[in-house]
Amino acid sequence: MRYLTDRKRAQGLGSGRSGTHHHWQMLVSSICLVILVPLFIFTFGSGLGRDYADVLAFFSRPFPAIITGLMLVVGVNHFKNETLEAIEDYMHGVPERLASVAVTAFSYTLIAAGLFALVKLAL
Repeated sequence: MRYLTDRKRAQGLGSGRSGTHHHWQMLVSSICLVILVPLFIFTFGSGLGRDYADVLAFFSRPFPAIITGLMLVVGVNHFKNETLEAIEDYMHGVPERLASVAVTAFSYTLIAAGLFALVKLAL
C-alpha cells in the first residue's frame, strides 16, 4: 500500500511556467487601475450634464483625454487577461483556443474603437 503525501503526488508534474508572469501582470495592472479608476471617475463625472459642445471642449484638453485612454487600455487589458486565465482553467481543446481568440479579438477591437472615438472626439 502506498501512502503518498500531497507533495509527493505533485512532485515531478512540473509547473505551468506562466503563473508568476500572470501574477505580476495582473498585480501591475491592478495597481494602475487603483490610481486610474478614481481619476477617471472624477474626470468623467465633471463632464457629465454638459451639452455636446462643452463635452467636446472638455475632452479636447490633454488630461481628460489621456486619463480616459489609459483607463480604456489598462481596464480592457486587465479584463482580457483575467478572462483568458478563466478560459485556460475551465475549457480545454478546440473550444479553449476558439474562446481565447474570440476574447482577444473582442478586447483589441474594443480598445481600437474606444481610442478611435476618443481621438475623433478630441480633434
